[in-house]
Amino acid sequence: MNGVVKAAALAAGATGFFSRVQTAAATGRCFSTSQSLHQASSPVWSLGQLNHVAIAVPDLEKASSFYRDVLGAQVSEAVPLPEHGVSVVFVNLGNTKMELLHPLGSDSPIAGFLQKNKAGGIHHVCIEVDNINAAVMDLKKKKIRSLTDEAKIGAHGKPVIFLHPKDCGGVLVELEQA
Repeated sequence: MNGVVKAAALAAGATGFFSRVQTAAATGRCFSTSQSLHQASSPVWSLGQLNHVAIAVPDLEKASSFYRDVLGAQVSEAVPLPEHGVSVVFVNLGNTKMELLHPLGSDSPIAGFLQKNKAGGIHHVCIEVDNINAAVMDLKKKKIRSLTDEAKIGAHGKPVIFLHPKDCGGVLVELEQA
C-alpha cells in the first residue's frame, strides 16, 4: 500500500475526516475539503443526517403516482399544511425521505417557485441538528440569515428554520430538530 493510500485509509476512520483529509488527484494536485468561509458548528450543537430533499411539483397526484407506481416507493397520502401554504406527500426512501410540495393557495411560497419553474424542481434540502435553538443563535452570530426570526413547527411536527439561500451557496437549507 503506498503512503497516500495508507494515509487516506487511516484518515477515513478518524474523527473529522471530512474537515481535515486531503485527497491526492491523479495530476498530483491536492484538494482540501476543509471549511473556508465559516467556522464549523459550535460544541453546543452539531449537524446530523439528511432528513429530506423537498421537490416542488405542479401536479401532486401525478408526482405521487410516479414514485409509488413506477418506482415502487412507499408514498404517504397528501397532507395539507395551511400554516405553511402547502400540501405535502412524503416518499420514504429507507435512509431518507423526499417531500413533494404543492401550493395550497395562491399566496403559497411554492406557488411563486412554480411560477418560475413550471415543471417543478428541487426546492430545499433539510438537515437535522441536535439543538435547533443553539444552531439558530450560533448561525446568527456567524451572519447566516434565516427566513424567519425563530424556528417554527414544520411538516414533521418538529421545530424547523430555513436559512437564506444567498448565505448557503444558492441552496435553501432547512434545519430540523432531530
